[in-house]
Amino acid sequence: MRRQEIKNSQAVFERHFRAISLCAMQFRCGTSRFQSANNSTCSSQKRTVQQIRHSGDDMSFFADSDLAAEEHSAQAHLMARRAVAGATVGTALEWFDFALYGVVAATIFPKLFFPSLDPTASLLASLASFWAGLAARPLGAVICGMLGDRWGRRKLMLITVSVMGVSSFLMGLLPTYHQVGILAPTLLVTLRIIQGFALGGESTGAQLMAVEHASANRRGLYSGLLGICSPLSQILANFSLFTLAALLSSDDFDAWGWRVPFLASFVLVLLGIYIRRKVSETPAFEALKKTGARTRATNPLGTVFKYHWRTALRLTLFFCGPAALFYLIVVFSLSYLTKHLGVPKQTGFMLLMVANVCAIAGALVGGYLSDRIGRKRALMIGSFCTLICCLIYFPILNQNSIAMTMAVMGAFLGFTQFQSGIQPVWFAESFPTEARYTGSALSYSGANLLTGGPMPIVAVALLNAFNGSPWAIVAVCGSLNLISFLMIAISRETKDTALERSSTH
Repeated sequence: MRRQEIKNSQAVFERHFRAISLCAMQFRCGTSRFQSANNSTCSSQKRTVQQIRHSGDDMSFFADSDLAAEEHSAQAHLMARRAVAGATVGTALEWFDFALYGVVAATIFPKLFFPSLDPTASLLASLASFWAGLAARPLGAVICGMLGDRWGRRKLMLITVSVMGVSSFLMGLLPTYHQVGILAPTLLVTLRIIQGFALGGESTGAQLMAVEHASANRRGLYSGLLGICSPLSQILANFSLFTLAALLSSDDFDAWGWRVPFLASFVLVLLGIYIRRKVSETPAFEALKKTGARTRATNPLGTVFKYHWRTALRLTLFFCGPAALFYLIVVFSLSYLTKHLGVPKQTGFMLLMVANVCAIAGALVGGYLSDRIGRKRALMIGSFCTLICCLIYFPILNQNSIAMTMAVMGAFLGFTQFQSGIQPVWFAESFPTEARYTGSALSYSGANLLTGGPMPIVAVALLNAFNGSPWAIVAVCGSLNLISFLMIAISRETKDTALERSSTH
């Protein structure tokens, strides 16, 4: 219908254009009382009149060009929406499996897979298995990053979501320590490593799929939409466990209830695969192939280390702060509330769900604001507010007030995710196309390896070393956040960077 209306309007325009042109030519060539004396000019202009009478084909050419341009723009917008939908849904589903593990590692797995240790040691062992997945992410980031810079973003996204889904499904079928002994934690850690490997390539690939498809003035918003994946998955994971814990007895929940979300997640992963199959390759990577610059991507890892190592190091140090704080809140805080302050598990799950709703809002606001005031200024605002939350977090938790705990957890996680909502677009704009997947993945996964994964373990160790006092944890978190702020301060603004560029070294 829209195409027909455009054609009708253009046909009317063509008729009026030819009529006006004929009148003008006849006026100048003597059909009016102001006849031209230049006969040669009139002859040429009469020929032009005949040409104008038959110029419909030329006008139709321009009309078709306009229609083609409009259709191309509409197709680009459609593909951008599909890209962000596929990236957001697929990544949220994969993060759901990852988040689910983090919650049960802090509450259930210590007694199911590490019962031979004392309570503190079993908790540390369980959290160490959580960190094992994060430790595998840099390897997944390197391998998937290099393949993504060679093969394209789309193909890698289908592979990683499949691997993640299978490993999580098998995790729901694992026997416990009481059934098979040491084989149980061995299989658990193995599947966790496979899960982390897949997520190492998944996160950055999904970010690039969405950001590279986005128009320049909406990159930040699309980046913010990707930033909601992790808190959204945390809500799904905590809601699933909260519901099961409320419906089942404690024995049934420990025996089989915790397995249900792992098994059910496989169906959701199939949905993610279906959506991603509908998304085309990104314009930036297609442009890279057309220019022939992809030949330089035969060794993207070498390109990053040789030409962009300063950028990768700076971005890694920046994200060490948000990564550590995120896992401190969503993993360690649950253990701190339930074991140290005596908060019921159901209440802890509910508090985390509310905090993650605030995190979703923070990611969206951060991404949107970065399109308006720039990535650098928006990140500095988020980092400063997060530093304030670092200082007041544990003193407020220790008040044992549900309302105050809910407020401070929401603010802390919200400002942390405010920065994570800007991270995808900032990282993407910092690297050229042929090294973007590898460089972004290394920086993102490297930060999670250095501080994100170890943070819950470090927090438990510090809490025990200082007789239950959390001030050592506050000092560590505050220092990491200060480093993040400094890395932002020394960085350049990237908001107006063209993503279709290749490296000039």
